[in-house]
Amino acid sequence: MSQILDLVGIFVFALSGALMGVRKRLDAVGMLVLAGMTALGGGVLRDLVLNVRPIAFQSLGYVLVPVAATVIVFFWHPHVARVMPAILVLDAAGLGLFCAVGTEKALEYGLNPLHATLLGVTTAVGGGMLRDVLAGEIPTLLYDRQLYAVPAMLGSGAMAALSAWGLHGWPATLAAAVLAFGLRVTAMRRNWRAPLARGVSE
Repeated sequence: MSQILDLVGIFVFALSGALMGVRKRLDAVGMLVLAGMTALGGGVLRDLVLNVRPIAFQSLGYVLVPVAATVIVFFWHPHVARVMPAILVLDAAGLGLFCAVGTEKALEYGLNPLHATLLGVTTAVGGGMLRDVLAGEIPTLLYDRQLYAVPAMLGSGAMAALSAWGLHGWPATLAAAVLAFGLRVTAMRRNWRAPLARGVSE
């Protein structure tokens, strides 16, 4: 079940990467690169930090899902763009899932709660950061104007805290993921934004 949810999150992230490729007028190869980086980049970065073989290179599905998302966007990107609000909700679910799972894996490999939280955030937003850099955009992590990294931080922190309190397994993962998901969706609906430095206007 966890792998299915993981692949769903990868699929949604890959859609957003491929759509970025369309907006940047990239060819099919460029779209695939952005889709793959968005979907898999965070998990690969996490596993490299943990010094383990990235899970993306252990299962064929982790490679085929971004390819499938790219094909869908390549042929039907106007239709995909029209359902973007629904995709953003799924993206928020992927954000919550990845930050919780990333933190949990970091804890399993012996990282302390603070470092595990940071690695959970990396899992959730690392792919999007790589996508933005490749596409020539300001990374969301550095310009969190719609509360994207903040929900990941809170979800990862909650996962680390629950683990410290002796709560493990899917209930803890679900609780942390729901927290990040709920905050992200609320931020989108209410247009919450991270503050700028004092005296700096919008």
